[in-house]
Amino acid sequence: MHTNAVTGPVETRSISIAAPPEAVLAVVGDPYRLPDWAPGFAPAVETHGDDWLIGTGDAQFAITVRVSAEHGTVDLLRPDNATFGARMRVLHNHTGSELVFTLVFPAGVDPEVIRAQMETVEAELETVRALVETP
Repeated sequence: MHTNAVTGPVETRSISIAAPPEAVLAVVGDPYRLPDWAPGFAPAVETHGDDWLIGTGDAQFAITVRVSAEHGTVDLLRPDNATFGARMRVLHNHTGSELVFTLVFPAGVDPEVIRAQMETVEAELETVRALVETP
């Protein structure tokens, strides 16, 4: 775990995927696909102006989704504080892609919470790989 002196802990995971970057970005860059690969985070999504509402009923919260196909990046950020959220980058790795996923946590988050969250991220990355690699 890396701790950023300004914001707090930062964690990164990556996974190799046997598919071109465009195919990976098509899944992780489409907010409507969030329930497919991150159902714990986003059991449902809907547009809300320029942002997205994640969740259902009273448990909804907004995120800002920023996608750059040119740079292979996807950011899922809090609209009120873009410092926090998930950042993804899809890189070409000779025979496919590398999906890099970074989370920036607020200062003071319990390390056990971070550990559990990163286990979830690892499972989500495996799901992305399965979705993209399955014909």
